[in-house]
Amino acid sequence: MSRVPAVRFKGFTDPWEQRKLKDLSTISTGFPFESTSFSDDGEYLVITNGNILAEEQYVLPYGGNKISLEHELIEQYGLNVGDVLVTMDGEVGRTAKVADERMVLAQRVGRLIAKNDPEFLYQWLNTGSFSRSMINIARGGTIKHISLAEIGAFEGVAPHDQNEIEKIGFFFRNMDHLITLHQRKYDKLCTIKKSMLDKMFPRPGELVPEIRFEGFTDPWEQRKLEELMLFQNGFNGGRESFGSGTPLISVMDVLSESFITHESIRAKAVVSPKERERYLVEYGDVLFQRSSENQEDAGTSNIYLDQEKSAVFGGFVIRGKRIADYDPPMMKYLLSSRMVRQQITSCAQGAQHINVSQDTLQSVEVFLPSFLEQHQIGAFFQKLDHFITLHQRKLELLKNVKKSLLDKMFV
Repeated sequence: MSRVPAVRFKGFTDPWEQRKLKDLSTISTGFPFESTSFSDDGEYLVITNGNILAEEQYVLPYGGNKISLEHELIEQYGLNVGDVLVTMDGEVGRTAKVADERMVLAQRVGRLIAKNDPEFLYQWLNTGSFSRSMINIARGGTIKHISLAEIGAFEGVAPHDQNEIEKIGFFFRNMDHLITLHQRKYDKLCTIKKSMLDKMFPRPGELVPEIRFEGFTDPWEQRKLEELMLFQNGFNGGRESFGSGTPLISVMDVLSESFITHESIRAKAVVSPKERERYLVEYGDVLFQRSSENQEDAGTSNIYLDQEKSAVFGGFVIRGKRIADYDPPMMKYLLSSRMVRQQITSCAQGAQHINVSQDTLQSVEVFLPSFLEQHQIGAFFQKLDHFITLHQRKLELLKNVKKSLLDKMFV
């Protein structure tokens, strides 16, 4: 096994050494809190395995059970910024780092206090070999367990030179900071979009939206979807029909964040000329998810936005064939508004799968402004979606760069 990483900082040439986790950190667990001790006005958040699993990287003092404790227990079990936490039950070997204080650790969660650099320790454990090792040695049936001794016995290769340890930790700390900044920008844009969907379309019981573009004052017109489009279920062919032929819009295309175009469609099906005519999808048609696993996603929709090429649609999709003049981009966002979603989800039915019918969609009521106002609304949300996509791509790129560097800067 090589003891030299593929990428190193200039000036470091010595091979890395085999080190045990207990030699790099002090390892302990938390206090066996009783649920009867929890209090809504408690000063400290009790950190359990669930808190670590719920957060991708940082553990922050928000949500969950809170408690008030005596000073002695706070001194012993209170967490400090930089502590590394490890799940010991269930999904074992998952890690997170403490980014804020005002938290105390519960029993059966591992706490690692680094003897050198906490950031290096956290990144060292996130190269993948630690979690794989913990999963392999975990005991138990449905719920797996690991011990503090097993965590401490984990062996990996690490630098002996403290300066190299600190440089690696500093580098990844800055990279994580950059990733966090982009994540916040992305989350903020998503929040803005959600808020604008709420304010630029009428809310339930209202006739006009809270926010409108300058110059538009006319009331919006109430319509039912059956006045705007004709509904039909999709193509159901035998197994031999799928894999080649005409692009076939499926639920995966409907659930995409982007508009559906001819090039973006994933599936294909061989259809006869008569079937192609029956299941034809053209510019401005709406595609609805017919069946979902939960009520919230019932009847999710998307728009076919290709003006040059047509497609067909599959059996788990309902098509709304456009028969009235509306702005297609605007329609996608209108159907995502709270007023429309509430109408659809409240009528969806089913046990294992939640289904939406053509009758339900036909009866959905919407409010439409003039075509010019529709166009401006659609263009606004398209531009907002463009910014969201750009930030999402930057975020994914940074995460991929970090993953690659973790592979190359650790052994």
